[in-house]
Amino acid sequence: MNASPSQPHPAEWTETQDLLPSVERDLPAGRHQFHKEQMMAQIHEDLRTSAGAHPAAPTATPQRRNPFLRRAILLPGMACAVAGAVVGGIALSGGNGDGKIPLATGPALTTTIGTADAKGAPALLDRISLAAADTSETAVHDDQFVYIASKVASTYPKSVDGKDSIVSEELHDRQTWVSPDGSKGWLIEAGQTSKDGITLDSNVPLSGAYDALVKLPTDPDVLLRRIYKESDAVRDHEVPRDQAAFVAIGDLLTESYPPADVAATLYKAAAKIPGVVAVNDAVDAEGRHGIAIARQDNTGERTEWIFDKKSLRLLGERVVVVEPLADSEFKAGTVIFTSAITQRAVVDGIKQTPGGTAS
Repeated sequence: MNASPSQPHPAEWTETQDLLPSVERDLPAGRHQFHKEQMMAQIHEDLRTSAGAHPAAPTATPQRRNPFLRRAILLPGMACAVAGAVVGGIALSGGNGDGKIPLATGPALTTTIGTADAKGAPALLDRISLAAADTSETAVHDDQFVYIASKVASTYPKSVDGKDSIVSEELHDRQTWVSPDGSKGWLIEAGQTSKDGITLDSNVPLSGAYDALVKLPTDPDVLLRRIYKESDAVRDHEVPRDQAAFVAIGDLLTESYPPADVAATLYKAAAKIPGVVAVNDAVDAEGRHGIAIARQDNTGERTEWIFDKKSLRLLGERVVVVEPLADSEFKAGTVIFTSAITQRAVVDGIKQTPGGTAS
């Protein structure tokens, strides 16, 4: 299936309070779309490297977050997975610290900034929601896996011999396999794992896993209250709560396998978030042009969900600098993160691809 879309009073939350597990509130955020992955070891290393090269500026001025921590908020399942990774001591290199697939870097990716239209967002999201609801889907059985293949790249500051620059990773493949309950999984990604990949097995429930998604409410108001509540519990408090909710919805749409009715509800819920806009042109990681639903955060970065202009199928996502902070190294038009969904399917085994056999 291709996922085809004021603070509420606490008393309003009781109807959905058991949908997602509770988590510790001081857990750190994760890198892009890692709500199903246990990758805290690499995140810690990236954060230490960045902090050493770029000391924090005075807190009175809004600071650009480490791009490896672009996902500054999490849904609870993601935080639980992160906690499991720390406790279990997961290594990202598949057990060999020198065994990662090499990943080259080059000049920072840039793009033309599309025109935002706040008035057009509700109508576009309504159309996207209808298209998502009309998408055929395949049920996932307990012994199967959700397979998602994508192309991704990130942009970040790099320091070599005291010289700072902004670089982008080369566009590379990313493959994930996750069981319906989220307890078993696998990741293969250049720069993060060896060619054989790493385990994503977890003994804690994941909110982005299929079994959790099928239980989500299909009333957009109820679902949005739940998303606000859960993202408030774990978000970086420098991130506005409306942006946190928008990013949380995007995570569930891009690297999960929501049933058609849930995907449609997620888009309807997004339409209710203040500041959401339609963008007339955006390009995914494979160069496919589309229209976008987007929201800009307080650092001047705009998160865009990119859709095919005709079918309204979700193509991918990107984060673009629209209004740089004063003296920022990141200029307008810099692409902080880009992705393209190339395949999403149900398969019978880890490392199996559609039409193939598990290795």
